[in-house]
Amino acid sequence: MESAELARLLDAELRGNPEVEIRGVAGIEEAGPDQVTFVANPKYAAQARTTRAGAILVTPDFPDVPATTLRLKNPYLAFARAVGIFYRPPVWGPGIHPTAAIHPSAKIGANAHIGAYAVIGENVAIGNDAVILPHVVIYPGVRIGDRFFAHAHAVVRENCRLGDGVLLQNGAVVGSDGFGFAKDESGRWHKIPQAGPAILGNDVEVQTNSCIDRASVGATRIGDGVKVDNLVQVGHGSSVDENTLLCAQVGLAGSTHVGRNVILAGQVGVAGHCNIGDGTIAIAQAGLHGDIAAGSMVAGSPAFEHRQWLRATALFNRLPELVKQLQRKRKPEE
Repeated sequence: MESAELARLLDAELRGNPEVEIRGVAGIEEAGPDQVTFVANPKYAAQARTTRAGAILVTPDFPDVPATTLRLKNPYLAFARAVGIFYRPPVWGPGIHPTAAIHPSAKIGANAHIGAYAVIGENVAIGNDAVILPHVVIYPGVRIGDRFFAHAHAVVRENCRLGDGVLLQNGAVVGSDGFGFAKDESGRWHKIPQAGPAILGNDVEVQTNSCIDRASVGATRIGDGVKVDNLVQVGHGSSVDENTLLCAQVGLAGSTHVGRNVILAGQVGVAGHCNIGDGTIAIAQAGLHGDIAAGSMVAGSPAFEHRQWLRATALFNRLPELVKQLQRKRKPEE
């Protein structure tokens, strides 16, 4: 594909050679003469002058460089689209593998692909254009919308409800039991039945080996457009509002409410019964132990305002020296 054609597909302004042949995508350090790359982070701007890439996706005001540039407002999003242009994933044509176990009462829409040893339980309803790969298990009573895609070994537990365009990566579990136990007088723990479903909105993605726990009462709710990274736990009875990102190894204890457009970075932990306001950003490994106001950026454990955290951590290595200075100042007074 010539660079001019790629620019047309991405609705970008082309500067440079319109006939550069582009056959793939790569990062700016690895890209070769037949690949397109991008610059979205200013720290890579200098590398744009030395990259071997045939073309670079940049912002409209990016300085001219030797390589051909495709200029548009969001180079990173355009790069994601370019990946989709050049990468051809497997095509899963309609059909049901003879080893799939489907209950007679299950209702499955048109054009479904159901792989080997998939199990679909009693009274399940799945919309059109589903792709259910080998060893996926859908428990009884589940309701799923159109364009459902479940990779191998994903599980949806009983009576859960999933909207349109939901994507489950390998080993994702929707509706696993919440961690609920009550102690009797002798100190023995008794399991609390987890009767409430997990409910996922439209265009939700749950990635590998993540768990959306069901609720003991009520429901666990994941809003439209939420993206859940690998190894995340959403505790029972929690709710996550629209277009929020839960990055790798995030853990939400039970009955947590996370607002819309929130970013919880890797290994953030949230104590139960907290309310995380809309637009909050929590830096990696932050520990959230109370309510967080909308629009906050927090870090540390317990988490507090990010700029203050940066100042505090900058002083941390100097603490022994500062203590010695304080001790020396006190000695004459003593």
